Amino acid sequence: MGVILMSEKERKRKAIFEMVRQKRITLSRAAEQSELSYRQTLRVYKQYIEEGDAGLTHKSRGRLSNRRHPHQEKIIARYKARYEGFGPTLASEYLAEDGFEIDHETLRRLLLKHGLWQKQRKRSSHRRYRERKAQFGELLQIDGSIHDWLGIGEHSCLLNVIDDATGKTWSKLSEGETTRVIFEVLWYWIERYGIPLAIYVDLKNVYVSPKPNALSHFERACKKLGIRVIKAHSPQAKGRVERNHAVYQDRFVKELALRKIKTIAEANVVLEKGFIDRLNEKFSKPPRNPHSAHLILEEVDLNQVFCWEYTRKLQNDWTFAFSNQLYQVKKAYGLCIKPKSEVIIRRHLNGSMSVWHGSEKLSFKAISERPVVHAKTTVRTQKTKRASSAWTKTNAFLFQSTSNVRSALTKGMLKKRSI
Repeated sequence: MGVILMSEKERKRKAIFEMVRQKRITLSRAAEQSELSYRQTLRVYKQYIEEGDAGLTHKSRGRLSNRRHPHQEKIIARYKARYEGFGPTLASEYLAEDGFEIDHETLRRLLLKHGLWQKQRKRSSHRRYRERKAQFGELLQIDGSIHDWLGIGEHSCLLNVIDDATGKTWSKLSEGETTRVIFEVLWYWIERYGIPLAIYVDLKNVYVSPKPNALSHFERACKKLGIRVIKAHSPQAKGRVERNHAVYQDRFVKELALRKIKTIAEANVVLEKGFIDRLNEKFSKPPRNPHSAHLILEEVDLNQVFCWEYTRKLQNDWTFAFSNQLYQVKKAYGLCIKPKSEVIIRRHLNGSMSVWHGSEKLSFKAISERPVVHAKTTVRTQKTKRASSAWTKTNAFLFQSTSNVRSALTKGMLKKRSI
């Protein structure tokens, strides 16, 4: 049996179609979770039933592309030798005369790939209007607006989340655009409406990790909930929330000035006690599809989702260090963890901390120093030699080795002969 290479998306589809096979979900729900149309889901599911895991993999995997030019290396070598510095169009004409037929656009991509050509300046592209999503909860846009909201000469951040289909919004004022305020706003939205399908964010570190193959705390929380994170590479891409900032900067600032509010806590009370509801009533629009796309929260513990996660290694004495503090994991009945295993430390919004090993929650306590393990001391007692009895002396030959007994018998026989 061969090895089948599957991408993360294909493994996810396998898990979804396995639930369909077990009749735990319908194909319609599977289509939503796989981000495919219903017709495409039927076709892929049929392949999965007939071919197994191989039916989910791309048929071109492991094969050379049919569009790959057969003489790429020769063309690049020829270009370096004779036509270096030529533009792709002119170079393709000369290469054709040399017997290397290649389109100028294909040559341009090859030269860019090998660092032999640079992209030329282009005019700013026209941005076409993107139609709103059809369902409420299909896409959220989230962003922070830095502004002097309280009119005291100090900037604070209003974190704003808006639904793309309806324009319905929710926001909270904070000192900065931090992970904490993002978690608090999303927690409220999910408890009130459900889990959205996707969130549109910019490239700030608080949303997207700058390190390759790494996840920010926000991305990790979205992954637990199955929320797709879409990266916006320009402010215009998420213009819905950017324009909504202007509404808040106009109306909310004036509302706070009228009430003479100068603290963030009082400003958040104004937001929660009717200001946001009035904005939604005035500016929100009905979606084209009246059915909400939010997923049901079910039994998800949001306290274990919206938290800061870190990994530490458990030492041989079942201790670990975190934030300049030493902790001791308490041993429990049936709990078996190998030393040097990784444990997950979660910092929650309420300030508490929990430690996990896989899906097992561990009990722990803070200690000031590592426990000292005392080596066991063994006391050797010298055996007292027993006094030999008369019987032992008479039958001493029984306790001697075979060679000694034979020598003793031989000596006795020689004495008898001499007599």
